[in-house]
Amino acid sequence: MMTSIQGNPAAQAWDEAAQGWNEHGTLIRHWLRDATAAMLDSAQIGPGMKVLDVAAGAGDQTADLADRVGHSGSVLATDISARILQLAANNMRAGGLSQVRTMQADAQALGLANSNFDAAICRLGLMFCAAPVLALREIRGALAPGGRFSALVFSGPQANPCVAILMRTACLHAGVTPGDPFAPGSLLSLGRPGLMAGLLLEAGFADIDVRKFAAPMHAARCEDYVEFVRTSASPVIEVLKPLGPQARENAWSDITRQLQQFAAPSGWEGPNELLLCRAVNP
Repeated sequence: MMTSIQGNPAAQAWDEAAQGWNEHGTLIRHWLRDATAAMLDSAQIGPGMKVLDVAAGAGDQTADLADRVGHSGSVLATDISARILQLAANNMRAGGLSQVRTMQADAQALGLANSNFDAAICRLGLMFCAAPVLALREIRGALAPGGRFSALVFSGPQANPCVAILMRTACLHAGVTPGDPFAPGSLLSLGRPGLMAGLLLEAGFADIDVRKFAAPMHAARCEDYVEFVRTSASPVIEVLKPLGPQARENAWSDITRQLQQFAAPSGWEGPNELLLCRAVNP
């Protein structure tokens, strides 16, 4: 099911990044495999459950959800981007996962109150919400009493140097003053210590637990990681969009040069740290 989100810049930006995100599915899956499993474990996803996947993207973790709930369960995958949801739906059909349906929706206005989901997850989506507490309230409203919620978000800039380099260098080339790394809606916006726990409490959740989770990105070459970012990472793409073609290429070359510091004999390994967040709807 698709509902129109007319003129939403975030929806348009992720529509443009959708194909790149989908094409790099293997790289993303390898990167987030362990973190995703930990997220699903913390939400206690099991057979027959009715589960909500918020900011589902192209459906990598959605497929994992579907495998866990089986055909006796169901999964609703939502995202702000209609284009990326279409790719997710195609991926679910190709995998024979008929228990998954999709719905276009802003996480901050899901409109799923009293839907009585057994559990909900959100993998690397909450950071992009200008008002994440609204999204958390919408998610809690969709859960049954006792329903569990689990999410992954980036932690702070010191533990995520690749993200910091990407944004700082993009801003430099675009002539934009780098903003607060914790600014609402940015990649690292929820990484401030104690913030996620406070937001979950404010949204009405209980039994809250937030812990750090190392999730390094592995690639054969630095250039492979940069290609993933330049086709899939909407926040960086948007910063560089106003530049002309040559200026953009210069920016990506500079980014690649700086990220080479994480090259190793076995390939390229970029440090990343996530926060694994767990809570219960009382």
